Amino acid sequence: MHILYVHQNFPAQFGHIARHLVQNLGWRCTFASETPAGVVDGIEKISYKLAGGANKQNHFCSRTFENTVWHCDAVYRAMKAKPMIKPDLIVGHSGFGSTLFLRDLYPDVPVLNFFEYYYHARDPLSDMDFRKDLGWEVPEQNYLRSYCRNAMILLDLQYCDAGYIPTEFQRSRFPLEYMPKLEVVFDGVDRSIYHGHEDQLRPPPDKRGMRTIAEVEVPAGTRVVTYVSRGFESMRGFDVFMRSAKLIAQQYPNVIFFVVGTDRIAYGGDENYIPGHKSFKEWALAQEQYDLSKFVFTGRVTPVQLGRILAASDLHIYLTVPFVLSWSMMDAMSCGAVVLGSRTPPVEEMIREGENGLLADFFSPEDFASKAVEVLKDPAAYRPLGRAAEQMIVERYSLEAVLPRMLDLYERTANGKPKPAHQRSGDGRGVVTSSVRQPSRSPFRG
Repeated sequence: MHILYVHQNFPAQFGHIARHLVQNLGWRCTFASETPAGVVDGIEKISYKLAGGANKQNHFCSRTFENTVWHCDAVYRAMKAKPMIKPDLIVGHSGFGSTLFLRDLYPDVPVLNFFEYYYHARDPLSDMDFRKDLGWEVPEQNYLRSYCRNAMILLDLQYCDAGYIPTEFQRSRFPLEYMPKLEVVFDGVDRSIYHGHEDQLRPPPDKRGMRTIAEVEVPAGTRVVTYVSRGFESMRGFDVFMRSAKLIAQQYPNVIFFVVGTDRIAYGGDENYIPGHKSFKEWALAQEQYDLSKFVFTGRVTPVQLGRILAASDLHIYLTVPFVLSWSMMDAMSCGAVVLGSRTPPVEEMIREGENGLLADFFSPEDFASKAVEVLKDPAAYRPLGRAAEQMIVERYSLEAVLPRMLDLYERTANGKPKPAHQRSGDGRGVVTSSVRQPSRSPFRG
């Protein structure tokens, strides 16, 4: 099997799967992206370059579509220049280097699209409307643009042979007409990142009872709370976390907060609502007085470093508006951290309160603080939640767990039978047989 992956970034959602297919199944994987060409982990990378993009002359509402069309064009031109590449299946991220024009270049090759989000305007479960607590008035043009932002997604839905989405919540946001094309298959938490580092993930305290976390010495008895977000922004509740942390420190002073991420805004356009501030983090810190000696802002870290921080955490706090679920929460659960998450649909799909984690009201720092303090008073009593979370990842969301489903989806799509066997009629088999060469042993550990 030869898979052609398409995403503007590398490795994105596909790199860890492609690496497994190449190294353990002997498949060939080609990856078209904007990153430099070359070979990484046996994956052939092809670089595409944009020849244009949206500008101020384009209507505000159509700029996203204009940019994605230029991506379609660049991917098409890059692959047309490589006639020796003849894939059996195309797998692409809708909206990030679209597969749309490849239909013309490879008319007989099935297309499987990965979909993440379908935008809604004026909806209680919309990312645009959820943060009413901030008192920000969303510009009318943003609501209007939300309809147009689905344009390329709708074209991909129409022209792909099949699609998949990582969570049930995300699938529920898509139009009913396309539900038969969409399956829920999670990306897969690559636990092999931590393989061989188990002794470093949870280093024991030294003779003084001190722990070293992210090159910071944590005194004996000091509790560690973690928060991770690619960018510090309103959609991931950074301001709510900071206010919660302040209350936690007031009620349980012997605590330190490790905050992982960058001072950037990835979603939502916070910069339009905070004039006079360079970032949402700066704005949030200006709203109240904080004892910043309680916080360690680590910046961006490597996956292994992140694993060490999360594994050392006594409590991990995660917040999100109804939107795409962050990989960081699944990483925290994978590392056995006790997670206190916001009671919002993406989180509730993963956390069963009191069984594998805890939930709090997104809009209530007091709720977060009271539940956090109970954990910090007796972390050992809550460790079973972390162990249950880790077991859930191993059994249902690890790369090892999702690979059989992903490979089945790949093969069904490549063979022109994208629906699961139990949804098909007339084939008389009831199951999908696989011709994939399976590895003699799993390269991953539970």
